[in-house]
Amino acid sequence: MNAEEVEARQRAREYFHPLRVLAGAWTVIRVDGRGFSRLTEQRFDKPFDARFCDLMVVTAQALLADVGGRYAYTQSDEISLLLDPASDLFGRSVEKLVSISAGIASAAFTHAANEPAHFDSRLWVGVGVEDVVDYFSWRQSDATRSALNGWCYWTLRKDGQSARQASRTLEGASTADKNELLFRRGINFNDLPTWQRRGLGLWWETYEHPGFDPVRGTPVTTTRRRMKTERDLPIKDAYRQLITALATGRK
Repeated sequence: MNAEEVEARQRAREYFHPLRVLAGAWTVIRVDGRGFSRLTEQRFDKPFDARFCDLMVVTAQALLADVGGRYAYTQSDEISLLLDPASDLFGRSVEKLVSISAGIASAAFTHAANEPAHFDSRLWVGVGVEDVVDYFSWRQSDATRSALNGWCYWTLRKDGQSARQASRTLEGASTADKNELLFRRGINFNDLPTWQRRGLGLWWETYEHPGFDPVRGTPVTTTRRRMKTERDLPIKDAYRQLITALATGRK
């Protein structure tokens, strides 16, 4: 059998390999921790643990640095990474983007935590800046909803309720009901750390760095780039304005 014919036949079965993100599309890579409920329950405080948050920030930093992008957002065990619409990373191959981003996240978290962890990855595609703004507003809203649910659930668990009892208590409860549940136990949800309620954002920023020119013997200032981690993200319209500025390069 002709070796070239065999290779061509086998490669033809790589049905999804030709898939590419459309050129110029706004793309978000979202990675999620696999089996993280079990991992976090065994090793971290509930409902939130600053150590776990720091590990997710390290993972987001690795993605932003290695894959590139304009903005990274992390909440709970997920990270969303906004790519530049002009990006031609891996030829915009869907297979490459999802597999390599999941690999980077898994390696970064595992290395930082000294604990094996795995992430999966998916792609979101939009056609304009408004789509991008809607996406990140959606993820932030999900962060707030999940944070309220988490605080209520684990407060009930610490009160002695079983997992089933706590879930039944919260079933059908409104946002007001959940806030009242916490308030009766001395917890004001709005006073909790912002990163717990809204997630965290990371992006590149430029700054002026003072130096000295030994040849001329004069002070000089250079412009450098660094990664900013924002733990006090705004909400609603202010957040939408921030995402618009980051997406369009005005920040």
